[in-house]
Amino acid sequence: MRKISGYLLVLVIATSLLGTSCKYQKLLKSSDSDLKFDKAKQYYEDGDYAKAMTIFEQLIPIFRGTDKGEEVSYLFAYCNYYVKDYILAGHYFRRFAGSFPNSEHAEESSFMSAYCYYLDAPKPSLDQETTRKAIQEFQLYISRYPKSERIQECNDLVDELRRRLEKKSYDNAMLYYRVEQYKAAVVSLKSSLKEFPDTDYREDILYYIIKSNYKYALMSIYGKTKERLEDTLRDYKVFIKTYPNSKYNKDVAKIYVDVTDKLKYMN
Repeated sequence: MRKISGYLLVLVIATSLLGTSCKYQKLLKSSDSDLKFDKAKQYYEDGDYAKAMTIFEQLIPIFRGTDKGEEVSYLFAYCNYYVKDYILAGHYFRRFAGSFPNSEHAEESSFMSAYCYYLDAPKPSLDQETTRKAIQEFQLYISRYPKSERIQECNDLVDELRRRLEKKSYDNAMLYYRVEQYKAAVVSLKSSLKEFPDTDYREDILYYIIKSNYKYALMSIYGKTKERLEDTLRDYKVFIKTYPNSKYNKDVAKIYVDVTDKLKYMN
């Protein structure tokens, strides 16, 4: 008896779902745009963003240039956001802000465009194109709305994104060091420091520039060794002046002693 009741319950649920699906498919094929608009808003309010999004996408060209067109575009962007398609959501928020600059939602959409790119930005080990795009969008928002209440939030998010770029730049440079490509490591470390002069990795970068130059000098042919040891000595002096109490001082002191001893015999 219990098995029969269970089967009946499954059958009722399946029939209900099938009926709902049929109604939705019928709605998609309907030519009643106003009905679609009302139903899409209902789906949206109920949190069924995938269904709402499909209908709104159909309605965008139909309501273009009307008051409903603005609302459809705005809700369509949020549907993409809520289904976590942040790249498309950012695109549609940016398009909305450009298409409806006088809308009450224009500022919000401009912020959301940047925020979607922020949410899609990957961890530092991956390509950072989206991270740079997010920074660009936040800076655009700040320039457009300098008195916005979101300015501090934007600045905080930009700082976080820049730290990701700093980490990526530093990790790329250190990869050269780890595979013993010391010349490339020096170039990459200095490039990272030039791009991010206030980076949290500044002390580490200056230290590994010394280490890389030193190891590169030891691997060099005789005619190039002196020049590269002198480069190491110059970088050592910069490091000690900048970080007189560095955690790396004991190690760089050993390098300094070895470099100066070697240079004595080369002069």
